Amino acid sequence: MDKTELVCCEKIVDKEKVEKARQNLFSETVTSRLAIFFKIFGDSTRLKILMTLSVSELCVCDIMATLNMKQSTVSQQLKLLREVKVVKYRQEGKQVFYSLDDDHIHKILSIGIEHIKEDKYE
Repeated sequence: MDKTELVCCEKIVDKEKVEKARQNLFSETVTSRLAIFFKIFGDSTRLKILMTLSVSELCVCDIMATLNMKQSTVSQQLKLLREVKVVKYRQEGKQVFYSLDDDHIHKILSIGIEHIKEDKYE
């Protein structure tokens, strides 16, 4: 950091606040799973797929056409999104349809979009 780095100059620790903050922490397992979950949203290709699926359930061909992407790219990302339970699928004959796993994913996307559209980013 530069010379304006923020440091705590006080040697007094508010034990009550520290304990309250510690109680708010999750186990290492939960924290690791949460980090993996949020990492999913850190890729623009995956975000585009998720935004597309937030409109309606689609098959791979429809996702490819919407995003102008290769099947291998879409399939690879969908596999990862399925593994972390962000999208789900259903099979109808030979066709596979994908959708967001549940309303939580839609809310996360909506809140993220709302946050970046705030005036402080323009």
